[in-house]
Amino acid sequence: MKEEISRAVEEILGLTGTEDALSEGIIQGSNESSVILETPPDSKMGDIAIPCFVFAKILHKNPAVIAADLKNGLEQKKEELGLDEVISTGGYCNLFVNRKLFVENTLTKAADGNHGVEKIGEKKTVCMDYSSPNIAKNFHVGHLRTTVIGNSLYKIYDKLGYNVVRINHLGDWGTQFGKLIVAYKKWSSKEAVEKNGIQELLDIYVKFNNEKEEHPELMDEARSWFVAMEHGDEEALSIWEWFKDISMVEFERVYDMLGISFDSYTGESFYREKVPALVELLKEKNLLIESQGANVIDLSEYDMAPCMITKKDGSSIYHSRDISAVLYRKEKYDFDKCLYVTGLEQSLHFKQVFKAIELMGLDYYKDLVHVPYGLISLDGEKLSTRTGNIIYAEDILNEAVKRAYELIEEKNPSLENKGEVAKKVGIGAVIFHDLFNQRIKNINFSWKEVLSFDGTTGPYVQYTYARAKSVLRKYGKELQCTLTDCQALTDDISFAFIKTIGGYEKAVNAAAESYEPSIVARYLISLCTDFNKFYQKCPILKEENVKTKVARLYLVYVTSQIVFECCGLLGIECPEEM
Repeated sequence: MKEEISRAVEEILGLTGTEDALSEGIIQGSNESSVILETPPDSKMGDIAIPCFVFAKILHKNPAVIAADLKNGLEQKKEELGLDEVISTGGYCNLFVNRKLFVENTLTKAADGNHGVEKIGEKKTVCMDYSSPNIAKNFHVGHLRTTVIGNSLYKIYDKLGYNVVRINHLGDWGTQFGKLIVAYKKWSSKEAVEKNGIQELLDIYVKFNNEKEEHPELMDEARSWFVAMEHGDEEALSIWEWFKDISMVEFERVYDMLGISFDSYTGESFYREKVPALVELLKEKNLLIESQGANVIDLSEYDMAPCMITKKDGSSIYHSRDISAVLYRKEKYDFDKCLYVTGLEQSLHFKQVFKAIELMGLDYYKDLVHVPYGLISLDGEKLSTRTGNIIYAEDILNEAVKRAYELIEEKNPSLENKGEVAKKVGIGAVIFHDLFNQRIKNINFSWKEVLSFDGTTGPYVQYTYARAKSVLRKYGKELQCTLTDCQALTDDISFAFIKTIGGYEKAVNAAAESYEPSIVARYLISLCTDFNKFYQKCPILKEENVKTKVARLYLVYVTSQIVFECCGLLGIECPEEM
């Protein structure tokens, strides 16, 4: 409807395709209109408001005059546009839609197989690089952020019809493994690692970083072991493979709890053998220079530090492995877009990598997108495995499930499958807490906030779903999944709620466009809030008018479907009962 109204406005004001309108950004030179349509602050003022101030510069008229002209033009198109009334007030033209027609169109669209969301990504491929924990380090709360943000973006893009390749670019190569080998040989043993697993590896890693302050020669040993790895030393690679196997057991346990999987686990080690070919390619393009023994791409012209390709000892580095990964992914997947969900502190790194791809003459550099997220701190201090200042993701998830179970025991002890429901509610609370915040926002970790079940939380939206399903169960009859009486849903409360339902597609598209799952999370809160208002104000099962009762039940059914799917886009499961 809004698209039709936008086009009608362009036509009435004579703006279609005009150079002035295009240059001012009032309309676009494509099939999509961008005439500004707003929602009035009070529904008594209308359902849609068109601010006319933006047209004044082009039309050289007073906004109030433009609004009056627009009113006269739209009055003639009321029926075809589905409008009941058009009024002009000041510099605004306000529209009241035909409620019955709007209800019918919105709910018919919302109840289709894709709930009104168009498959705009069909035949397009998106590579999505996220999670990517470092081998031999516990999966901590920082890894949790990239994992749940990336998983939600995967689900959102999948919903839009894109072919999404989920890549876990494991941090399984680099000097840190030289550090670990030194630490293992000096302060640990096979028995200790087998007994304590990844915790032993973390403990000796922290010990190494403490000891190297007084014994800098330890770093020389670490670098030597990493160079040995790069050159295929059997002992070094054997220890590295062992550490990697131990780590993957830990990671998979957390991924199973979250219900997350990947299409590829090709980490940094996979690309080390591709770096020599990259070096030759960069030499052919005259991009590689020597700097203090290292090979680099000079980026000073772009106000960036040099992009290092190989260190002075000849070993690869993050930049060279990431550039190699871009080339490989383009060749293997022919992506239309490649997203990197990593911390904000890696912004410079990806700017360097993307600029290197551009300088290589590869036009798909513009399809590479860094999706940064803010840091998580503990009592104001940055989380760090080097210092041991960390919170483990598994501990958070287990504690959340435990507290959810205790709450169920208190509120609904007779509930069946309490353990299963507690897992969905507890883990859902952790995921929602993260995704409700804008991803770029820095977060100070707080057990109280993460595990709160009150207010704008995961358990609140899960409870709303359970409430809707309970209403449908209590009805006790098979509900005809078609809308039979639109007029019964045109009261103020129902109509306001249905307008919220109609915003689902916009929320999903906006989340994909800005790589921001919080848009879906906040839409979900609005949807649940309006549903609960509808539930309280509009009798459903006690409604005596049969047609009205069935219409409201149909609205409950559509709501349950969208809440369930919306939670799914965030990676949250919904229990049928709570």
